[in-house]
Amino acid sequence: MSFNIDESYVLSFLKKLLDTPSPSGYTHDIIEMIRKEAESLDVAFELNNKGGAVLTLPGQDSSRTIGLSAHVDTLGAMVRSITSYGTLKLTSVGGFTMNSIENEYCTIHTRAGKTYTGTILSLHPSVHVYPDARTFERSESHMEVRIDEVVSSKENVLALGISVGDFISFDARAVITPSGYIKSRHLDDKASVAALFGILESAHRENWKPLHNVSLLISNYEEVGHGASYIPAEISELIAVDMGAMGDDLSCKETDVSICAKDSSGPYDYDMTTRLIELAKQASLDYVVDIYPQYGSDGSAALRGGNNIRAALIGPGVHASHSMERTHKDAVLNTARLLAAYITTK
Repeated sequence: MSFNIDESYVLSFLKKLLDTPSPSGYTHDIIEMIRKEAESLDVAFELNNKGGAVLTLPGQDSSRTIGLSAHVDTLGAMVRSITSYGTLKLTSVGGFTMNSIENEYCTIHTRAGKTYTGTILSLHPSVHVYPDARTFERSESHMEVRIDEVVSSKENVLALGISVGDFISFDARAVITPSGYIKSRHLDDKASVAALFGILESAHRENWKPLHNVSLLISNYEEVGHGASYIPAEISELIAVDMGAMGDDLSCKETDVSICAKDSSGPYDYDMTTRLIELAKQASLDYVVDIYPQYGSDGSAALRGGNNIRAALIGPGVHASHSMERTHKDAVLNTARLLAAYITTK
């Protein structure tokens, strides 16, 4: 079966996802976007107790359920403290280097619903002032947020309604180039979420059903390690859909679908991984098989959570993960095609 994944739809929805702030723990706005999009496709939506989304695609045979997961939460930060001179110290949400967020524009989200813009800087940001500006260590304690408001004291900041524990999101700066590249923060893992919705849109538009019921888990705590630690009990096998890493000793390119055989949690299910490889070959999709020793996924979290499942991991190749990332539309679309083939073939 050939699947018509609508490129325009996938890229348009991906841009909307990327433009919506959603650091781990602050995902209510993007989950509401997911709800509205699911309803427009006549897909059943429910929230789990952690605030993640579970979408249901009924199959021809309801005797078993296959799970597909992707996470909508991203890297970000929280206000750790407010300095006496009116800047914000931050604490990381998720794992990234301080160099990767230096000089980045950001938004502070208060619990009263106000937002303020700012810039993340090192404490020694100017070569005209600090002789060690180039070598000054970029550690969390050496970074601060300069708020775009007229403030010069802690009291000024508090008067804005900014408090310790408020979330800080990083501007994604999403761009889709004429050559098909998608460059942005947070492609990990919004590119995969868009791929899953490409499947839902195709099934809705062309009126096809998977062989078995499919539960799509849109998790919201993956970047802090427990996104899919609990999944619906009826799921017997889970494919975590997350970015494919690129770098030394890895084969993945930005145009490839990555099939991960093993990550930091150990090997993924042999039969599921083999079947994904065979389906990619049959469909003539650009794919690679890689091993990611510095990587964990929602599949890892689900297995560690004690769920009685088999698990596999695939996703579009992403360069410079947890920094200024880039992938290609071919990788995102082919990820959707491979998953569609998996849920519609024996």
